[in-house]
Amino acid sequence: MQHAVGSPLPPPHQPGHGPATGWSPAAHHPSGPPPGAAPGGPPPPAPGFAGAPGTAQHPHAPAPQHAGPGAPQPQHNHVPGAPVPPTPDTTGHIQLPPGGPVAMPSPPPGMAQADTGATTLAVLLIGPAGAGKTSVAKFWAEHRRVPTAHISLDDVREWVRSGFADPQSGWNDHSEAQYRLARRTCGFAARNFLANGISCILDDAVFPDRPVVGLGGWKRHVGPGLLPVVLLPGLEIVLERNAERSGNRRLTDEEVARIHGRMAGWYGSGLPIIDNSQLDVPATARVLDDVLARSIASPPKW
Repeated sequence: MQHAVGSPLPPPHQPGHGPATGWSPAAHHPSGPPPGAAPGGPPPPAPGFAGAPGTAQHPHAPAPQHAGPGAPQPQHNHVPGAPVPPTPDTTGHIQLPPGGPVAMPSPPPGMAQADTGATTLAVLLIGPAGAGKTSVAKFWAEHRRVPTAHISLDDVREWVRSGFADPQSGWNDHSEAQYRLARRTCGFAARNFLANGISCILDDAVFPDRPVVGLGGWKRHVGPGLLPVVLLPGLEIVLERNAERSGNRRLTDEEVARIHGRMAGWYGSGLPIIDNSQLDVPATARVLDDVLARSIASPPKW
């Protein structure tokens, strides 16, 4: 079966096009100002509005109270046109650092091995369906001492509800475009989290023999500091785990075996590989920390 490679994504909006171009309030109020409003002036006050010229005080409104002698007088020191100072319980705008390419983390000086639990990291967990990527990534993210986000490419792909291109129905230009768009979205999210001090672990079934779903796109969208790790248990393990799935996440045994066989291409690639066939999720997360510490000290060539 032939697969499309390199299909371009839909182009971005061009200048002069798009929903936000040429917007004006008048376009949403074609009938002009409300009746009685002066051209170019503010709208007339509502009838009965206290203090408006030409309107009477409501007969049941309480009369203004006048403070007696010695009572504190209200202060009116605000200069017309000046900004009103915020009240103590008002939150202001927090400027967030923009996301940029992620650089390789450096081990702390004087330490034989980096403390990955206290380091801001960008990790890509690779593996076939049923390898346990999502379970391990969630556990690892939840048990770190620094803020950490988990970003699953499958979850982001399924943000598309109407018109979702399911790769199980056949890998074509449409499914490839949605995959690449999801990967780019994950990359942008990871860069923004990392720029603001939040580590990220992403998971995806990256193939060593398919450039379009390979590491190049992740490195381009996240940065050279992304640390890839392959999770590759035995075939019988992924078949058992796949059988427990439901919906479009569950694949046929033939498809699982085919994907697992292609993932074996990571052996000899230089990337660290964890065989978690006999490891539960917490034990796999501990091995992942050890692997990441070695990757920081000696970055893999990819």
